[in-house]
Amino acid sequence: MSAEDLLSSFPADAFGRVLCVVAHPDDVEYGTSAAVAAWTGRGVDVAYLLLTRGEAGMDASSPPQTAELRVREQVTASAAVGVSQVDFLDHPDGVLVYSLDMRRDIARTIRRYRPDAVVTGSWELEFGAGLNQADHRVAGLAALDATRDAGNRWVFRELLDEGLEPWSPRWLLVAGHTAPTHGVDVTGDPLQRGIASLEAHREYLAGLPGHPPPRALVTAITAADGRRMGVAAAVLFRAYDFHAPPPVAPEAVE
Repeated sequence: MSAEDLLSSFPADAFGRVLCVVAHPDDVEYGTSAAVAAWTGRGVDVAYLLLTRGEAGMDASSPPQTAELRVREQVTASAAVGVSQVDFLDHPDGVLVYSLDMRRDIARTIRRYRPDAVVTGSWELEFGAGLNQADHRVAGLAALDATRDAGNRWVFRELLDEGLEPWSPRWLLVAGHTAPTHGVDVTGDPLQRGIASLEAHREYLAGLPGHPPPRALVTAITAADGRRMGVAAAVLFRAYDFHAPPPVAPEAVE
């Protein structure tokens, strides 16, 4: 790959506060958490919002037992990359339905936390890991729409009654997208911390037949992404800059 084709890094001061919005415990840990480690390592404040507690994820364990385990493992995983604020909603695992309630819940958190960037997963039907799971698609699309909702005073007016003024994040970063635009170099310590964050889901992963060892899996993912940036290890995102002028047809510019 030529130097002209390499993906760019984000500007050093692109964001000081990031909110990651995903469906399940462990969704952030398949590479993205290494980027989180890189951000927190240089002082960026990162928080997680999980739409479910992952209660449908373990066949041999009842949903209440599974939820307790997965929440505990997620908190440990988050701490490994410098994240202490981890909030869980109670949308039903495995059967997420895109809804106004879900958008409102995410918009509420965005207004409370006031991030510069929202990170979520791809809503594509097919993405880097093959066919995308239904909850992941719903969560990504709802996070996209809620990012816009959070900045509109006249959408979800009840949030104003809660004392939550509109807030418009500048960036939406989509992990796992098939057409990434930017990357984060995670070579070295951020990668090691990212691996540790996936390893923290020890009991959950033990129940998944044939799941690769976390170190081998995260190393392989970030090495492949690193080649797109010309570094040893990276995490890639499709970045949408809501402060950028909207794209228009060339003939309109002329």
